[in-house]
Parts: sequence; C-alpha cells; structure tokens
Amino acid sequence: MTKSIVLVGLMGAGKSSVGRRLAQKLQMPFIDADQEIERAAGCTIPEFFERFGEEEFRRGERRVIQRILDGPPVVLATGGGAFMAEDTRAAIAAHAVSVWLKADLDVLYERVSRRQGRPLLAKNNPREVLRKLMEERYPVYALADLEVESRRGPIEATVERACEVLADYLDGVTDTVPAE
Repeated sequence: MTKSIVLVGLMGAGKSSVGRRLAQKLQMPFIDADQEIERAAGCTIPEFFERFGEEEFRRGERRVIQRILDGPPVVLATGGGAFMAEDTRAAIAAHAVSVWLKADLDVLYERVSRRQGRPLLAKNNPREVLRKLMEERYPVYALADLEVESRRGPIEATVERACEVLADYLDGVTDTVPAE
C-alpha cells in the first residue's frame, strides 16, 4: 500500500479491532487515533472532554490525524466524530483510502454497552444517542471511498470483507491508470 487506510464509523463499529487485524493481514503499522490523542494530551479522552470540552478535543484530533497522515502509510482507526470535520475528510482524501465500517443500531448498542469511557454516551440514553448520531453522521460517512458492513459474528469476517473491498477498489484504481 502506498496510501494509508483510514477506518471511519460510529463508536462500536469495530474500527480499532478490525484495524489491528487488517494491519496485520496487510503487514502495515496500525495506529489508533484515540490512543495517539491521549498520548499527546497526557490524559484520557473522557478527562479531556471534561476539562476542555468537545470543541477543543476535535481541534486536537484534527492535528493528530493530519500528523499521522503526513507520515508513512498505516492503517488508522479514527474516532467516531473525526470524519465529520471537512478539513479532516479532505486530508484523508488526499493521503488515504477511507473505509466506512457501517453497523446497525442493535450491533452498535450491544458493543458500546460492554465498555465504559465514551463521553458522548455518559449522560444520556446510549441507544437514543447512537440513533441520533446515526442520523447525523451516516450521510457523511457515506462520503468514504469504501463501505464495509460490520455485523455480529467474528471480527475476522469483517476483516475479510474489508480486504475484499480494498482489493476490488485497488484493482479498479490500477485499471484506470493509463499504460506508459
């Protein structure tokens, strides 16, 4: 791969889990943007949200993602809101292939219910928050280069679907390059 692969989607879609395995399969480094943000900030994302708010978090998130994209190709798992920023989408389009891991509400809710530390879900009904986020974000996620269904079942099945979609996409890209 000469470009990074950037996974986008809602919390619980499997960006980190799928990303790690996809990176192994493609023999590429894996980076979780949320972990990089925590490292840069010196605190957890929930702590960052509490201290500085979502707007400041999103500014830092954009800087971290840009820095990663300016480096060598990686598989990058982004936070759920990262792709919503137009400048982040533009940076991803310039440096990477974006892959939307799309999951339905029941799958997302089941997955996020197993894990704490999601600031957007902390104060309200998580299922309702997810539903609203889907309405708001799915049209934007649909701008990604590729879409892969993230369903119940083994993560490896989603990784395989992602590999197939990426291979088809890359075949299509090389088919359109004129011969010298």
